[in-house]
Amino acid sequence: METDPIPGKQLPAPPPSSDPSTSEAPFFDLAGWQAISPSLGRIRQIEVGGASVGLLLIGAVAGLVTGVALISVVTAVVAIGGWSSGSLYISRRVRSWGYLARDQDLLVRRGVMFRRLSVVPYGRMQTVDVTAGPLERAFRLATIRLHTASASSDARIPGLARLEAAALRDRLADLGEAHAEGL
Repeated sequence: METDPIPGKQLPAPPPSSDPSTSEAPFFDLAGWQAISPSLGRIRQIEVGGASVGLLLIGAVAGLVTGVALISVVTAVVAIGGWSSGSLYISRRVRSWGYLARDQDLLVRRGVMFRRLSVVPYGRMQTVDVTAGPLERAFRLATIRLHTASASSDARIPGLARLEAAALRDRLADLGEAHAEGL
């Protein structure tokens, strides 16, 4: 065991060094993660496609108004490039989302390049919201947002089937009441 600069106080030994590919195992590779619906990827592709079409229209109008065709060509290249690279990124981002309900808390993971893990203790949950925008409703999906006493809490789970979202909301509300810590 290593010793702390404070005499008489000892720190636990650090875990043995591990292979970098397994360094996230304690958090991200637990068994039982629930995935979100792949339909969320289609929703995000529609959103990126709509932005690309809007950019194409703006470029076409700017090219016609100014008489410089290069503006339209550059805008088209940027819009098509953004759409194609966005489509590749979206599929990876959707696959990165997951949640895991444990005995005392809920884990929510996300992120491709920068991975994030949110741990929400059931006793700290104040409200659980289920929301669905127009595209989510069209694909029969919903988003769960967890509110805690912490203002910086950003625990949400997008892309859940409506029935799954409603069942998870009810389960989390029940677990929150059962684990309430005097709030």
